[in-house]
Amino acid sequence: MAKKGSKQDSGRRAESAEGSLAELLRVPGGAPVNLGAYDAWATPGGPGDKAAGLAATALLGERLAVLQERLWAAGATGDRRRLLLVLQGMDTSGKGGTVKHVIGLFNPSGCRISAFKAPTHEELGHSFLWRIKRALPQPGEIGIFDRSHYEDVLIARVRELASRAQLTARYNQINGFEKSLAEDGVTVVKCFLHISYDEQRRRLLERLDNPDKHWKFNVGDIEERALWPAYQEAYEIALERCSTGAPWYLIPADRKWYRNWAISRLLLEHLEALDPQYPKADFDVAEARARLLAT
Repeated sequence: MAKKGSKQDSGRRAESAEGSLAELLRVPGGAPVNLGAYDAWATPGGPGDKAAGLAATALLGERLAVLQERLWAAGATGDRRRLLLVLQGMDTSGKGGTVKHVIGLFNPSGCRISAFKAPTHEELGHSFLWRIKRALPQPGEIGIFDRSHYEDVLIARVRELASRAQLTARYNQINGFEKSLAEDGVTVVKCFLHISYDEQRRRLLERLDNPDKHWKFNVGDIEERALWPAYQEAYEIALERCSTGAPWYLIPADRKWYRNWAISRLLLEHLEALDPQYPKADFDVAEARARLLAT
């Protein structure tokens, strides 16, 4: 857990994390995962306090906006690369908050946001990946999945909606699917928002105690809390088995400001690695300028 300090110290800690947060938050693939060993209140690699975190996130927004514009411009001229942010986590872990506060840093015209709820009758008539493929970002876009194809190995496991053999097949299908995305120019950034049991209770109580948030509360959330251990196990298995196509990043999510900073930082690192460039003009710029001045 990060210690409190001066804003200057906080800035140094944040700056020292540049280029390395992905490694710091990456879940080791192929090895057993114990979510109980991860502190949901921690701030690995992050600014020292909330004020510093908010300021750092705002600064990241300026750099993210430039990179997004470059990605969008490159996509308009044939570059097939794009980025997909996958958000998974227990109820109240902050998937919607991430969309609001992090994706809000981007130009919405270059984003494609999809929220996956219980499958429709039509969707149930197809492979579980069918609806996912239809929602993928186009070249140059940044896609955001609020829940995703992982629902079909999480809820399906907890609620016993699929056999163990079917689940094993789905883990393999997911790995193959994510590998194919990488081959097609999609950078997949998978974030598990790790919230604690006590923090979830606090956030659910906030919704009950505020009439303006009653619409966000579902009595079924109380029943789901009773299945907390089963969901933790389902997530641990998914994090372990589905890491060959794209790695998982575990985001401590009890502190909302850190969650937003960390995901913004991860997106920046991945976009900087892509290094999209503005396309060169396919016309004579000097001639076009001369003609324009003549009008």
